[in-house]
Amino acid sequence: MDQYVTGKIIKKLREERGMTQQQLADKLSVSDKSVSKWETGKGYPDITLIEPLARALGVSIIELLSGRDVINNNRSFNMIKTKFYVCPLCGNVICSTGEAVISCCGITLPPLDAEEADDNHSFSVDKVEDEYFVSISHEMNKKHYISFIAAIKDNGCEIIKLYPEGNAEARFKINRTRLLYFYCNRHGLFRVQVR
Repeated sequence: MDQYVTGKIIKKLREERGMTQQQLADKLSVSDKSVSKWETGKGYPDITLIEPLARALGVSIIELLSGRDVINNNRSFNMIKTKFYVCPLCGNVICSTGEAVISCCGITLPPLDAEEADDNHSFSVDKVEDEYFVSISHEMNKKHYISFIAAIKDNGCEIIKLYPEGNAEARFKINRTRLLYFYCNRHGLFRVQVR
């Protein structure tokens, strides 16, 4: 039952916040025996208690359901630490500038790990005046395509969404661009450093 709140995470979060079972129970208007049952795996909190439980434990509902609390250590907003998430159901592309719990279409999305471009995903970057012209030698059909190309700058992120049967190419201003990413719907995320 890993898709629901586990007793292990309830206990961990409660203890991290220095709360007794009785204190948590009081916040939720339940008995301390109920909290004890949840923590020992002999029962689960009612669905109507999930939001108040997350609030009492100081985490989001998604963090509570995923079984981990997320701490974003990217306090200085370093764009090089940008993470990408792609929903496998709808294709939604989401980026964050640090640790986050991202959910789309009812599922929690893992951050994508970027790889260096390989022979099957050859990548060219040409300077054209004040822009990088990025092109990827890759088939572009409905079953296998490059979904997006992104430029990470020291002050932001620009994502160009691509579509099957189009060209796998994009243009980005050279100024401040540090990294380029592209996403293949079958093979994942690739990264190229331009500076």
